[in-house]
Amino acid sequence: MTRVVVVGAGFAGFNAARTLYRRLRGSAEVVLVNPTDYFLYVPLLPEVTGGILDPRRVAVPLAATLPDVRLAVGTAHDIDHSARTVTYRDPDGRDQRLDYDHLLITSGSVNKLLPIPGIGEYAHGFRNLPEAVYLRDHLVRQVELADGADDEDERTARLTFVVVGAGYTGTEVAAQGVLATRATVRKHPRLRGRMARWLLLDTADRVLPGLRERLSQTAARTLAERGVEVMTGTSVKEATADGVLLSDGTMVPTRSLIWCVGVRPDPLVETLGLPTDRGRLIVEPDLSVPGQPGMWACGDAAAVPDLTEPGQITAMTAQHAQRQGVTAGRNIAAALGHGKARPYKHRNLGFVVDLGGYSAAADPLGVPLGGFPAKVVTRGYHLSAMPGNRARTAVDWTEHAVLGPELQRLDLVDPAQVPLDTRPPS
Repeated sequence: MTRVVVVGAGFAGFNAARTLYRRLRGSAEVVLVNPTDYFLYVPLLPEVTGGILDPRRVAVPLAATLPDVRLAVGTAHDIDHSARTVTYRDPDGRDQRLDYDHLLITSGSVNKLLPIPGIGEYAHGFRNLPEAVYLRDHLVRQVELADGADDEDERTARLTFVVVGAGYTGTEVAAQGVLATRATVRKHPRLRGRMARWLLLDTADRVLPGLRERLSQTAARTLAERGVEVMTGTSVKEATADGVLLSDGTMVPTRSLIWCVGVRPDPLVETLGLPTDRGRLIVEPDLSVPGQPGMWACGDAAAVPDLTEPGQITAMTAQHAQRQGVTAGRNIAAALGHGKARPYKHRNLGFVVDLGGYSAAADPLGVPLGGFPAKVVTRGYHLSAMPGNRARTAVDWTEHAVLGPELQRLDLVDPAQVPLDTRPPS
């Protein structure tokens, strides 16, 4: 039987696999290679850190949502297109090999690193579920340690949190984090009258620099009302165990540096030896890889031409990845005689940014919204976009609205399990 292998079960890979098995109807085997047995709904990770959602809500089981797709749990690390094989390492550390007729690379992205001293040692990333759970525990731990400290300088440092990167992720982390630490501080009488200090840094001149200015203004206003110090035109010059040195020369004592600068394509792309654009695999508008019959790529791993803006490539967003996955699934099915191929073309439908509490910023179809109306739109969008766990997510939101956040420290994730630098040793 013809076999289609999809590498990665993020927004692109998940939607491609689902489209493939629906279109092929058993005429070909679809195999999904992924390090975990779940699809991670990344946009709601800040709510996991904020104690609003149980971590399981954003982890949608692949076996339940893709019952007709064969799941190969493991991390792909070698692709031999001449032999048409994918080699992946399973959870037991053994190498497994898969033959394929068509291959779709949707390996996604990892934390973007910058050559700043100390970042790899002292910064916390925010790209996956272990990192979100670890950060939640870390925030609670710092408040507890501040409560137990007799030294005022140490107490101040432990109650200071620095987020680098005021894009989509960093803005949401700061907005949710300041509410979470505020709720945690209230539970410690020795800290009565103290407030956790949050700083949000970015080299751009405003928060959410990649989105419309109205969204930026709404987010900046909400952050200011909560006491978050937004420092534009500023970044980190050096990180140490005791604090961070900012680019303007200011030394900020802290034990919490949260790295949300951006993402880069998964290192698997580099191993292919094929042409790239900004580290992303070059593809045709139909998502096929030039000169490599049977190889396709989309999502963050691919430099997909933006047909709505000639000469540009699509942004690394969940919205593009989800729709590219559907297009890739259709086009691979068309190559196997099911349907008709078409190029990827998608116009922006707007963005939603959840700012915690009853606040959000959204611009559905270009209509700017803020406050509670934006919150309704934002949560409605997430419920419609999630491929599973909708009812349980809605229950968690309701419970949070009535009872408040659940922020006990569980210490389930060891720091060694969430390194910022995930590049293999040279």
